[in-house]
Amino acid sequence: MTILELLGDMAYQTNGVEDKAVDAITCDSRQVAQGSLFCAVAGERADGHDHAAAALDSGAVAVVVQRDLGLPRQIVVEDSRATYGILCANFFGNPAGKLKLMAVTGTNGKTTITYLMKQILEHAGKKVGLIGTIHNEIGEMTFPAKHTTPDPFQLHTMFARMVAAGCEYVVMEVSSHALDQSRVAGCRFLTAAFTNLTQDHLDYHRDMENYYGAKKKLFSLCETAVINIDDEYGRRLAAEAPCRRVTFSCENDNADYTARDIKFSARGSRFALLTKSSLTRVSFGMPGNFSVSNALAAAAGCVEAGIALDAVVEGLGACAGVPGRIEILPTQTPYTIIRDYAHSPDGLEKVLTCVRGFAPGRVVTLFGCAGNRDRTKRPKMAEIAARLSDFCILTSDNPRDEDPKRIAEDAIPGFARHDTPYEVIVDRYEAIRWALEHSRENDVLVLAGKGHEDYQVLNHGTIYFDEKVIVMELLGLEAE
Repeated sequence: MTILELLGDMAYQTNGVEDKAVDAITCDSRQVAQGSLFCAVAGERADGHDHAAAALDSGAVAVVVQRDLGLPRQIVVEDSRATYGILCANFFGNPAGKLKLMAVTGTNGKTTITYLMKQILEHAGKKVGLIGTIHNEIGEMTFPAKHTTPDPFQLHTMFARMVAAGCEYVVMEVSSHALDQSRVAGCRFLTAAFTNLTQDHLDYHRDMENYYGAKKKLFSLCETAVINIDDEYGRRLAAEAPCRRVTFSCENDNADYTARDIKFSARGSRFALLTKSSLTRVSFGMPGNFSVSNALAAAAGCVEAGIALDAVVEGLGACAGVPGRIEILPTQTPYTIIRDYAHSPDGLEKVLTCVRGFAPGRVVTLFGCAGNRDRTKRPKMAEIAARLSDFCILTSDNPRDEDPKRIAEDAIPGFARHDTPYEVIVDRYEAIRWALEHSRENDVLVLAGKGHEDYQVLNHGTIYFDEKVIVMELLGLEAE
């Protein structure tokens, strides 16, 4: 495509840029090659406007900027980030417009809900693409995921591949970072679900109001919002979202989709799903109130996207669960081992509350706190672990550039409010070994924080670290 074809009817100013063919689009000046169109965007650590001249020297046919730099071949727009997303969509022929896009946003639950939606849709005979935290999927094919929501060029590349593969639906996690950075500009979603909003990512957003504002942006890009009104911010969004709204709840009978008569076991949940005109019994393989809430979100999203309720309920019943989300490891030990991705105060509280509901013996929690992230979460997580566990093991999560001992010291004051015994073992591998050696019959050992991740980020780099594999090796078992 040419420069003017890519710009379409967007508003812009130019100094007489010649309409040339564009071979690639990028916002990374290091990737500029002959024939590229470079979009200058301001990031947390660097501003692409500082590299626009170098991009031209490297062969860019033009640079898209949001302030006049006095350069030849510059195109000035109001918002270069949003323009970048739209240019990428145009470059690939707007593949998103040929797909039924379904989004999920919120602090917790995004990955589980997208997985449930994909399984429901596939059970109903649809071909589905998935974009999210664990990996990306096109039908049965999987691809690694670097970010929860990819860069616009990667995102629309993925959409184009999904169209070519015959996908009808795409379910995707949309992060607050992605919304703040306009990564989904140029997309229109059939449905968008909001799960909850609790303290997380404040190292980036600074405060909860900014965090909420970033999430809210999604609902100006969708046809129907599916909103959890058991959450304080969900109730606010239900009054403010600038689109059609439907609600779901485990507590409020006035919601459009409600769960009642909820029952749990270690292997799953059963509940009655009430709509304004029906009552249906649901059984699926993930325990806990938060899992029921996730199931409601998935069910409501799929019904609102055109899938019959009976097919949705049947699909939920066939769901096989989600890797690293309250996943019971097949160890055949006299105690139970669960791995979960809970790495925020709210996520940890929900998982441990769920486990307490079915644990036949002690609840033993192994957890850490992330490095280079919001330090105020650390004592809060320790307090929650102490309050809801019978024994705690404080270790590392992804310490990154921080001293893991210092991270643990930040968390330890949270134990002071309770008399729960605990151990501090900074090396996570050794902490898991210790936990396995000291677990008793009927204990439930919760490995919190890593979930599906198969790596750990240390100050000297990223290492392979798959807790499912590690547990099996330490127990002398073969990983499935």
